[in-house]
Amino acid sequence: MFCFPYAGGSAAAFLSWQALLPPSIQLCAVQLPGRGARFTEPCETGFKPLITNLADVIRHQSHLPFAFFGHSLGGLVAFELARECQRTSLPQAHHLFVSATNAPQHQPCRPDFDEIDDEHLIETLRDYNGTPAALLENRELMDLLLPAIRADFSLLNDYRYQTRDKLEIPLSVLAGRQDQHLIQAHLPAWQAETSAACHLRWFEGDHFYLQNEAAAVIDLIQTELQAYL
Repeated sequence: MFCFPYAGGSAAAFLSWQALLPPSIQLCAVQLPGRGARFTEPCETGFKPLITNLADVIRHQSHLPFAFFGHSLGGLVAFELARECQRTSLPQAHHLFVSATNAPQHQPCRPDFDEIDDEHLIETLRDYNGTPAALLENRELMDLLLPAIRADFSLLNDYRYQTRDKLEIPLSVLAGRQDQHLIQAHLPAWQAETSAACHLRWFEGDHFYLQNEAAAVIDLIQTELQAYL
């Protein structure tokens, strides 16, 4: 299962999942350039080039059945990567999980993160409630992390939805009931993106409900993928 992190996140966001997943599901947490072991690589700020590069990875790593899971920004990445795999006749994911991700046709207006200062960006992270306060207050460390975080928000700004053929794979939409960053009324619009089944699953929590609901999410993933294990 390929997992794509949220804006400002890294592959480490999913590392604890391996202990919760059954042995039949191998976790592949995707590390984008500029983060973790790829810290010295330049960050990607173009959405389409990112998807093209990830499709090349899938081309060489898809010898086994696979699924996509993405949280927030990662949900958009997973969705567009699934579309790109279909468009270019690459092997298809067996299931797409999008978490805390607005329907692609209904993206909210966002500020130009290239123009806002570091303090405003840090306050944006604080508002999302997914970054420890101690980290946000460590300015020396934040100075190292902010370029990659800013690049992630630039990816969001660069995203442009285009109408294409529907996906042909099942889609699970996961959301926190108290998530103030989702346009909850528009979440059912995800159904328009696939000709297969699409189910909306609610969990208790805000934008980062995954932190407290990991076990329940893993149970859902295992149930949906059981037929392919």
